[in-house]
Amino acid sequence: MKKIYLFTLLLAGAVTGCTKLDTNVESQLTPGNFPTNPESFIAATGPVYTQLRSIYAVDYWRMQELSTDEAIIPARDGNYDDGGQYRFLHLHTWGPDHPNVRSNWEWGFGGINTCNRIISLFEATPDTDDKKRAIAEMRAMRALFYYFMMDLYGNIPLVTSFPVTSPPKTAPRAEIFDFIEKELKEVAPNLNPNAGTFTYGRPTKWMAFALLEKLYLNAQYYTGQPKFTETVAMADSVLNGAKSIYSLDADYMTLFAPNNGPQIKETIFAIPYDPNVAEGNHFTRFGLHTALQAKYNIPFRPSIALSTIKDFYEKFNLTGDVRNTTWLAGKQYENNGSPVIIKSTKKGVDASYTGADGSAAVDYHLDFTPEMPLVRPATMDVGNDELGKARGVRSIKFYPDPNANSSTRYQGNDMPVLRLADVMMMKAEAILRGATATTVNGELQTADVLVNKIRARAKAPLVTGITLNQLLDERAREFAWEGWRRNDLIRFGKFEDAWGFKTNTDVNKRIYPVPTSEKALNPNLVQNPGY
Repeated sequence: MKKIYLFTLLLAGAVTGCTKLDTNVESQLTPGNFPTNPESFIAATGPVYTQLRSIYAVDYWRMQELSTDEAIIPARDGNYDDGGQYRFLHLHTWGPDHPNVRSNWEWGFGGINTCNRIISLFEATPDTDDKKRAIAEMRAMRALFYYFMMDLYGNIPLVTSFPVTSPPKTAPRAEIFDFIEKELKEVAPNLNPNAGTFTYGRPTKWMAFALLEKLYLNAQYYTGQPKFTETVAMADSVLNGAKSIYSLDADYMTLFAPNNGPQIKETIFAIPYDPNVAEGNHFTRFGLHTALQAKYNIPFRPSIALSTIKDFYEKFNLTGDVRNTTWLAGKQYENNGSPVIIKSTKKGVDASYTGADGSAAVDYHLDFTPEMPLVRPATMDVGNDELGKARGVRSIKFYPDPNANSSTRYQGNDMPVLRLADVMMMKAEAILRGATATTVNGELQTADVLVNKIRARAKAPLVTGITLNQLLDERAREFAWEGWRRNDLIRFGKFEDAWGFKTNTDVNKRIYPVPTSEKALNPNLVQNPGY
């Protein structure tokens, strides 16, 4: 049931991130062609979704994952160092000139600016139910962009009009929190309550509730005021209100497969990708070893750069857990059971080999090792011999797409942002943090009951008396590489812990700095502490 969906086909064209919030963007709409039906409103909102998907799966993902224990891109004899940008994220030594710090700021405010522009255009159209829903969707998307930006940067400008006539000032994080909460509450009644092909990839009523749940779960960190009771209430809004719409999919791997889409009953909000017309997903390009190209029928040569670290991989230790199969570790085999062999030499396999026969031919059996010893610690370099190339466990969670674009190397797996399993797990966490367990559909949902729904789907052993730390590990297993690990570690007070090669404990790294380029453009911006 692979896409492209209606709104993707109708996209009017890509809109890049706006560095300046007062950029004069030409309208694609005129008084003579204002939207008049649901399809034309969706077409007009296309630039917002183009903007969202543009860097979500790469630059945004790196900010949320390479800064944690879930993912790492080490240098390999200088390859994949790229000025140290991945190393800086892992070591928590980034600064305001980091390329992802800048690209994400431009992406987020580019999305906000585009939402503001489209809202202003829609407000000039005749009053109809379609107009009301379209504006509600754009306000929800603006709230989503603001959530991402608040989570990344803390105190940020709050801009709700278009065009912007003067450089905006930095607003406190608590004010951004209140704005997001207010917007989502106000627009929820006007958002579509249905799920399926027509609404896939766009905000629904249930997306607003799930995002509010995420907002409330993190409220104590964002504002200093806990909102765990509200977290449970938003979870129940989904679990009760959409019980006939959403359910846990029986096969975990289908959630992330190349042909995922609106047929997945668990996905509440996703970002659709297509290798040719909705580009942006590069997991296989960055993460899969070149020697596995034939096994997974990949139409391009991958880059071997992206992996995870030993401590994180060791969390996948539950007997029978299907989520263990999302990782490639140890010796690798072809689909017919024969070993994956790389033709090399003794020196080519191990650059430290000092024997006189270093040029002797060797058939090396590809072996992914969780350990990642560094040959050059200063640059976090594991070497580029065959042993170095195989350092680090690799992920196939976003399974390699045989229909990927051979030239751009983009693949078609959609990325879930909010899904039912997260609604359940957030509710379980809020209960463990003090909220009262509630009854849904006649079932008293304790933390154990909720987590065991996830465990049962994963074919993992059920829990009894789960603790907060155990729940954090369960979130690691369930949501690995989905872009939530940084958010989780900060909420649990573990973002300053040591992992991999990182020892920095600076709490200021919980938020990213205002980019130098933005400070130069807007003197009203206030730099975050520690930068």
